[in-house]
Amino acid sequence: MAHTFLLESGRWTLQGNWLDRDTMPATVKGKILVAWSRDEWYTMVTKLIFPGSDREEISFQYRGRLNTGDRQYTFVLQHSQLGRVEGEGWIAPESIVQRYWVLGDRQRRTGFETLHQLSPDKYCLSSSVMAGHYLTSTMEAMVERQE
Repeated sequence: MAHTFLLESGRWTLQGNWLDRDTMPATVKGKILVAWSRDEWYTMVTKLIFPGSDREEISFQYRGRLNTGDRQYTFVLQHSQLGRVEGEGWIAPESIVQRYWVLGDRQRRTGFETLHQLSPDKYCLSSSVMAGHYLTSTMEAMVERQE
């Protein structure tokens, strides 16, 4: 099964749970827009909201390059809470794995996410943010393509 998320332009929705250290899980919902240019650069914009919570929304703006046939890529990201971020990703047969790090950050924050493909239009997302050696937040969600 070929990947559709990230490798093809499209609109996606996200729904799941967000957990911060020492708090109860919160419902998270979001929208993801992936767009490709002709020179093999992609942009991805994500917006997360937390229904029924006073938690602030989170937005992500990615820009990366993935050459046709490559399995590894790099990206830059502007994160509404973390600031400027750089990262790398790997395209595996059944998943897409990304790792990123916050630039110039005294807390040494990093993140890791895996999108496991369930079908061409559905992925299971698991992601975490760490400060040093400790988890600070994690998210589990289903990501589905919109028509």
